[in-house]
Amino acid sequence: MNTTTTTTPPVPYNTTQLFTETTVPNALLSEHATKAGVWGVIRVDSGRLEFHLPTEGRAEILTSDNPGLIEPEQTHSVTPLGKVAFRVEFYRQPPFPTSDADQN
Repeated sequence: MNTTTTTTPPVPYNTTQLFTETTVPNALLSEHATKAGVWGVIRVDSGRLEFHLPTEGRAEILTSDNPGLIEPEQTHSVTPLGKVAFRVEFYRQPPFPTSDADQN
């Protein structure tokens, strides 16, 4: 009996255009939040982006190898660190495995 299941990774329902340090909208530079039931993933194509999570009191440096996860209703903002190119993907379910799944 085969108990292996294959799950298809979630597909974003929307993706922003590619933003750079000169085209990033002011709204992304200021604190804002995703809607209820919406996850976001910030994907950096090149350069570095600082991802601020003020309610958690922390910030992360995002790169092409380190995307940023935005949880539903999570307050956040970004700051370009020099030349950068990035986009934001939006999902209706968690785009990555949860920590519970990672521990099993």
